[in-house]
Amino acid sequence: MNNHSKTAHQDGDEMSKLKQAWKNEYIKSIVFLAIILIGIVAFWMGLRFFLRTDYPLLAVASESMVPTLNVGDLIIVQGGLNVSDITAEYGTGDVIVFHKPGDPDELIVHRAVEKNDDSLRTKGDANAPIDNWSVFDSHLVGRVVGTVPYLGHIPLFVRTTTGVTIIVILIVILILLEFIIPAAKKAMKTEHPEEETDALDGSL
Repeated sequence: MNNHSKTAHQDGDEMSKLKQAWKNEYIKSIVFLAIILIGIVAFWMGLRFFLRTDYPLLAVASESMVPTLNVGDLIIVQGGLNVSDITAEYGTGDVIVFHKPGDPDELIVHRAVEKNDDSLRTKGDANAPIDNWSVFDSHLVGRVVGTVPYLGHIPLFVRTTTGVTIIVILIVILILLEFIIPAAKKAMKTEHPEEETDALDGSL
């Protein structure tokens, strides 16, 4: 057998193995889940790239911007902006997202109402007083350019203890249905093939 024939034979064996593996339901499930995960990651990375921010989608968690934004709204954030790009005006200024001065781990969604040379003053539409801080370029995440009502309730719920518990339970149930129960049934059939045959014969 020449080298070409050996290569063709090996390729045929590899294809046969791949086809056999694809018939396995576990392999199909894993591939399907992998495709979903890759799609989600690609979508998220694409949003971050086109909107130029690490926070392209955020859920509104407080009532400080009612009625403009309600708890559970999902906001779309455009990043890559400086203080000079923001319009500041009472009632009509840009709604912006920024790291809270003094607490960078907390994100705030308020309206820009006043602008100085290098900073902004902000205020929640539902709040009476103006915020007691100034927002500089280093704090600014971006400007709110779109809203999807109610959809933000999903990530807000997932962050709660109840939400995490339900997700874990659903994952366990999915694993049981997809892998453990079918594997157990298959093992029982393998261990007791004669009993299965007798039961079938008795039913005729």
